[in-house]
Amino acid sequence: MKVTALLVMSSCVILGGLGKTTFPEQEKDPKFWNKWAQQTLKNALDLQSLNKNKATNIILFLGDGMGIPTVTAARILKGQLSGQSGEESMLEMDKFPHVALSKTYNTNAQVADSAGTATAYLCGVKANEGTVGVSAAAVRSQCNTTKGNEVTSILKWAKDAGKSVGIVTTTRVNHATPSAAYAHCVDRDWFSDNEMPPEAVQGGCKDIARQLFENIPNIDVIMGGGRKYMFPKNTSDVEYPGVAKHSGTRRDGRNLVEEWVDRTKDKKGHYVWNKKQLLSLNPTNVDYLLGLFEPGDLPYDLERNRETDPSLTEMVEVAIKILRKNKNGFYLLVEGGRIDHGHHEGKAKQALHEAVEMDRAIGRTGFLTSIHDTLTVVTADHSHVFSFGGYTPRGNTIFGLAPMLSDVDQKPFTAILYGNGPGFKMVDGARENVSTVNTKENNYQAQAAVPLRLETHGGEDVAVFAKGPMAHLLHGVHEQNYIPHVMAYAACIGQNREHCGSSGSSSLTPALPSLLALITVSRLLC
Repeated sequence: MKVTALLVMSSCVILGGLGKTTFPEQEKDPKFWNKWAQQTLKNALDLQSLNKNKATNIILFLGDGMGIPTVTAARILKGQLSGQSGEESMLEMDKFPHVALSKTYNTNAQVADSAGTATAYLCGVKANEGTVGVSAAAVRSQCNTTKGNEVTSILKWAKDAGKSVGIVTTTRVNHATPSAAYAHCVDRDWFSDNEMPPEAVQGGCKDIARQLFENIPNIDVIMGGGRKYMFPKNTSDVEYPGVAKHSGTRRDGRNLVEEWVDRTKDKKGHYVWNKKQLLSLNPTNVDYLLGLFEPGDLPYDLERNRETDPSLTEMVEVAIKILRKNKNGFYLLVEGGRIDHGHHEGKAKQALHEAVEMDRAIGRTGFLTSIHDTLTVVTADHSHVFSFGGYTPRGNTIFGLAPMLSDVDQKPFTAILYGNGPGFKMVDGARENVSTVNTKENNYQAQAAVPLRLETHGGEDVAVFAKGPMAHLLHGVHEQNYIPHVMAYAACIGQNREHCGSSGSSSLTPALPSLLALITVSRLLC
């Protein structure tokens, strides 16, 4: 692997001008490519010694909306940010030895939403769109279909097994992805009781914020946004006093943060709401952490205040340092949630920088853990109608124009395009001429084929990257709900315990397709 990394680095070039077709002189020599391929083959052959250890720790990185085109574009962006042409660079997830595809459809939707998919990759069962932590027998927004249809998540399986557990997200902690880890709710939008219809409250259904603290009351680490949903209605926010839209929303008058602080104050519990407070903590002296850094979602990484807002990488590092103190290990869910938001808004630059930041967190996690006892899985819940193309030359800025004009309307077009979304623009009855537009601006909305206020999800399969104990069980094309079953099997939790001996290693001999086929698929996906 080290030789491969050196070859990648040696092939990088600082371009004299983005968009100019240029590449390293050594790439003209067949020996360069042959040597690289032979080293990659050697690395692949080493994978025949499968890691069948018991996973003490299990980590899931979820890039919300991070379809395969997003992974590729983020790889190029990462390289270009470091002065390379980009195409030959490697994301941290690219280095994972095992790759699979996940089928993302919901039980009632061909193109999925983030709630039904979260139930699949966290609870192990497919579900209807818009619902979290309930089976497909539950109907969205119908409170009376909740009871009896609850399904539990791998976070609960891990907690029940004596592990520490954590949730870190760049969205609200009660948003679709994290909520499926602890809540059972027929509507993903019931963030607090303020968003629930009266009949649902009267029917005994609980809002998601309340369930965060009541269903699994001892979640060790919780970090993200969503502060306003925890406080009584009209309570002024600590960071934005007097700003009505950031004030508390709860109609039941409860202060969930205060309740949490009272419950954990004698258990080394700490509540923080800004970066300074977070980074001043000594993880050795913290057993429980609640970090709510914004009233709603965290800001995009490009817009983040570096003095007051923690990055995803910073949050993940603190989380791991707290969770790993448990000799029984831990489960950690990490969501790069605003990749999805950037795409919905047609802001590809925001989305891709969010993906690069999540990859940075993945790399930091690798330094803090070991592949011998930690299974790390990286995947997405769904894709987006995002693409890039137009025969761009090597090293073309990922946010630039294609090197040609349309042969229909003789106007330029951006390399990045959306199938639909807010980037659709007409000027005087014709397609906008983007030749004078700054397409590299942070909030530029890339061109779209169909006008929509918000761009939609895509329906294609997404990639699953895995490393560590039993990572080889993620090896082909799988239903999305298969993922937590593999992770639980590797960790000997939930229903997957029979194979686990006292030595802590598994005796499983999995039935896999040939290693050669696996490597071929892996190379194609990376």
